Amino acid sequence: MLPQRASPKDEWRAWARKRRAKLPDRSLDVTAHLISFLQERDVQRVLAYRALPGEPVVDALASQFELLTTRARFRPEPRLTLHPWDTATEVSRFGALQPPANAPQVPLETVDAVLLPALAFDRWGVRLGYGGGFYDRLLPSFSGLTAGVVWEALVVEALPCQLHDLRVGWLVTEAGVRAVQPPASSQASSGK
Repeated sequence: MLPQRASPKDEWRAWARKRRAKLPDRSLDVTAHLISFLQERDVQRVLAYRALPGEPVVDALASQFELLTTRARFRPEPRLTLHPWDTATEVSRFGALQPPANAPQVPLETVDAVLLPALAFDRWGVRLGYGGGFYDRLLPSFSGLTAGVVWEALVVEALPCQLHDLRVGWLVTEAGVRAVQPPASSQASSGK
Protein backbone atom coordinates (compact mmCIF):
# COMPACT_ATOMS: atom_id res chain seq x y z
CA MET A 1 0.00 0.00 0.00
CA LEU A 2 1.26 3.47 -0.89
CA PRO A 3 1.80 6.09 1.80
CA GLN A 4 -0.38 9.18 1.53
CA ARG A 5 1.12 12.15 -0.35
CA ALA A 6 1.41 14.13 2.90
CA SER A 7 3.25 11.29 4.65
CA PRO A 8 6.80 12.04 5.70
CA LYS A 9 9.49 11.25 3.17
CA ASP A 10 10.85 8.54 5.47
CA GLU A 11 7.62 6.56 5.04
CA TRP A 12 7.91 6.90 1.27
CA ARG A 13 11.56 5.81 1.41
CA ALA A 14 10.64 2.69 3.40
CA TRP A 15 7.85 1.88 0.91
CA ALA A 16 10.17 2.37 -2.09
CA ARG A 17 12.99 0.23 -0.66
CA LYS A 18 10.57 -2.60 0.10
CA ARG A 19 8.99 -2.38 -3.35
CA ARG A 20 12.34 -2.10 -5.15
CA ALA A 21 13.68 -5.23 -3.45
CA LYS A 22 11.04 -7.30 -5.28
CA LEU A 23 11.62 -5.90 -8.78
CA PRO A 24 13.56 -7.66 -11.54
CA ASP A 25 16.65 -5.99 -12.94
CA ARG A 26 15.77 -4.60 -16.38
CA SER A 27 18.76 -2.31 -16.68
CA LEU A 28 19.37 -3.31 -20.31
CA ASP A 29 15.91 -2.01 -21.25
CA VAL A 30 16.51 1.26 -19.37
CA THR A 31 19.91 1.70 -21.03
CA ALA A 32 18.48 1.08 -24.52
CA HIS A 33 15.86 3.80 -23.95
CA LEU A 34 18.51 6.17 -22.59
CA ILE A 35 20.83 5.67 -25.57
CA SER A 36 18.08 6.50 -28.08
CA PHE A 37 16.78 9.41 -26.02
CA LEU A 38 20.19 11.03 -25.52
CA GLN A 39 21.37 10.45 -29.10
CA GLU A 40 18.18 12.05 -30.49
CA ARG A 41 19.06 15.18 -28.52
CA ASP A 42 22.72 15.25 -29.61
CA VAL A 43 23.91 14.84 -26.05
CA GLN A 44 27.65 14.28 -25.71
CA ARG A 45 28.63 14.69 -22.05
CA VAL A 46 26.44 13.03 -19.43
CA LEU A 47 26.59 13.17 -15.66
CA ALA A 48 25.49 9.69 -14.65
CA TYR A 49 25.49 7.80 -11.37
CA ARG A 50 27.21 4.67 -10.17
CA ALA A 51 24.28 2.45 -9.19
CA LEU A 52 23.51 1.42 -5.66
CA PRO A 53 21.99 -2.04 -5.17
CA GLY A 54 18.49 -2.06 -6.65
CA GLU A 55 18.96 0.94 -8.97
CA PRO A 56 19.02 0.66 -12.77
CA VAL A 57 22.65 0.21 -13.85
CA VAL A 58 23.63 2.69 -16.58
CA ASP A 59 27.30 1.73 -17.01
CA ALA A 60 26.72 0.61 -20.62
CA LEU A 61 26.24 4.26 -21.60
CA ALA A 62 30.01 4.71 -21.32
CA SER A 63 30.46 3.15 -24.77
CA GLN A 64 28.19 5.77 -26.37
CA PHE A 65 28.77 9.01 -24.42
CA GLU A 66 31.38 10.82 -22.40
CA LEU A 67 30.23 9.90 -18.93
CA LEU A 68 30.99 11.70 -15.71
CA THR A 69 30.19 10.58 -12.19
CA THR A 70 30.06 12.20 -8.77
CA ARG A 71 31.91 12.15 -5.50
CA ALA A 72 30.06 13.17 -2.34
CA ARG A 73 32.04 15.59 -0.22
CA PHE A 74 30.98 16.49 3.30
CA ARG A 75 33.32 19.33 4.30
CA PRO A 76 33.09 22.25 4.56
CA GLU A 77 29.49 21.56 3.49
CA PRO A 78 27.82 18.61 1.72
CA ARG A 79 28.21 18.81 -2.07
CA LEU A 80 28.87 16.74 -5.16
CA THR A 81 31.89 17.15 -7.39
CA LEU A 82 32.03 15.84 -10.97
CA HIS A 83 34.75 13.58 -12.34
CA PRO A 84 35.51 11.39 -15.39
CA TRP A 85 33.57 8.12 -15.23
CA ASP A 86 36.59 5.84 -15.29
CA THR A 87 38.14 7.49 -12.21
CA ALA A 88 35.53 5.87 -9.93
CA THR A 89 37.72 3.26 -8.28
CA GLU A 90 36.84 3.37 -4.58
CA VAL A 91 33.69 2.44 -2.69
CA SER A 92 31.84 5.37 -1.12
CA ARG A 93 30.22 5.31 2.31
CA PHE A 94 26.93 4.74 0.43
CA GLY A 95 28.24 1.58 -1.26
CA ALA A 96 28.65 2.84 -4.85
CA LEU A 97 31.90 3.39 -6.71
CA GLN A 98 33.23 6.94 -6.59
CA PRO A 99 36.38 8.76 -7.71
CA PRO A 100 39.14 9.29 -5.13
CA ALA A 101 39.38 12.71 -3.48
CA ASN A 102 42.22 13.80 -5.79
CA ALA A 103 40.55 12.82 -9.10
CA PRO A 104 40.38 15.60 -11.72
CA GLN A 105 37.19 17.64 -11.47
CA VAL A 106 34.91 18.68 -14.32
CA PRO A 107 32.69 21.79 -14.20
CA LEU A 108 28.91 21.33 -14.31
CA GLU A 109 28.65 23.96 -17.06
CA THR A 110 30.24 21.53 -19.51
CA VAL A 111 27.55 18.86 -18.99
CA ASP A 112 24.73 18.35 -21.52
CA ALA A 113 22.51 16.04 -19.46
CA VAL A 114 22.21 14.80 -15.88
CA LEU A 115 20.79 11.38 -15.01
CA LEU A 116 19.44 11.22 -11.49
CA PRO A 117 18.90 8.05 -9.51
CA ALA A 118 16.16 7.87 -6.89
CA LEU A 119 14.11 5.64 -4.68
CA ALA A 120 11.01 6.91 -6.54
CA PHE A 121 9.71 9.74 -8.73
CA ASP A 122 6.24 11.07 -9.17
CA ARG A 123 4.60 11.89 -12.47
CA TRP A 124 5.41 15.58 -11.94
CA GLY A 125 9.16 14.93 -11.83
CA VAL A 126 9.54 15.16 -8.05
CA ARG A 127 12.44 13.01 -6.88
CA LEU A 128 12.50 10.96 -3.70
CA GLY A 129 16.19 10.71 -2.98
CA TYR A 130 18.06 9.25 -0.07
CA GLY A 131 17.82 12.34 2.14
CA GLY A 132 21.19 14.05 1.65
CA GLY A 133 20.02 16.82 -0.68
CA PHE A 134 23.17 16.55 -2.81
CA TYR A 135 21.46 16.90 -6.19
CA ASP A 136 19.19 19.67 -4.87
CA ARG A 137 22.32 21.68 -4.05
CA LEU A 138 24.13 20.79 -7.29
CA LEU A 139 21.47 21.53 -9.89
CA PRO A 140 19.60 24.80 -9.17
CA SER A 141 21.50 26.69 -11.88
CA PHE A 142 21.83 23.79 -14.33
CA SER A 143 20.11 24.57 -17.63
CA GLY A 144 20.67 21.29 -19.44
CA LEU A 145 18.52 18.18 -19.69
CA THR A 146 17.62 16.34 -16.48
CA ALA A 147 16.25 12.80 -16.49
CA GLY A 148 15.16 10.69 -13.57
CA VAL A 149 16.10 7.03 -13.95
CA VAL A 150 13.96 4.58 -11.99
CA TRP A 151 11.89 1.42 -12.30
CA GLU A 152 8.37 1.94 -13.66
CA ALA A 153 6.86 0.45 -10.48
CA LEU A 154 8.44 3.31 -8.52
CA VAL A 155 6.76 6.12 -10.47
CA VAL A 156 3.83 7.26 -8.34
CA GLU A 157 1.06 9.84 -8.65
CA ALA A 158 2.48 12.37 -6.16
CA LEU A 159 5.29 12.60 -3.62
CA PRO A 160 5.82 15.13 -0.84
CA CYS A 161 7.64 18.16 -2.21
CA GLN A 162 9.42 21.04 -0.52
CA LEU A 163 10.54 24.31 -2.10
CA HIS A 164 14.17 23.19 -2.35
CA ASP A 165 13.23 19.93 -4.14
CA LEU A 166 14.18 20.17 -7.81
CA ARG A 167 12.15 18.38 -10.45
CA VAL A 168 13.45 16.49 -13.46
CA GLY A 169 12.22 17.18 -16.96
CA TRP A 170 12.08 13.55 -18.07
CA LEU A 171 11.52 10.10 -16.59
CA VAL A 172 13.29 7.05 -18.00
CA THR A 173 12.18 3.55 -16.98
CA GLU A 174 12.26 0.08 -18.50
CA ALA A 175 8.93 1.02 -20.14
CA GLY A 176 10.34 4.03 -22.01
CA VAL A 177 10.93 7.77 -21.78
CA ARG A 178 8.36 10.44 -21.01
CA ALA A 179 8.42 14.16 -20.42
CA VAL A 180 7.05 15.45 -17.16
CA GLN A 181 5.33 18.76 -16.72
CA PRO A 182 5.46 20.30 -13.27
CA PRO A 183 2.19 21.77 -12.02
CA ALA A 184 1.73 25.37 -13.18
CA SER A 185 1.85 26.60 -9.58
CA SER A 186 5.28 25.06 -8.99
CA GLN A 187 8.24 27.36 -8.49
CA ALA A 188 10.83 24.57 -8.29
CA SER A 189 11.67 23.16 -11.68
CA SER A 190 14.62 21.85 -13.57
CA GLY A 191 15.21 19.89 -16.72
CA LYS A 192 14.50 21.44 -20.03
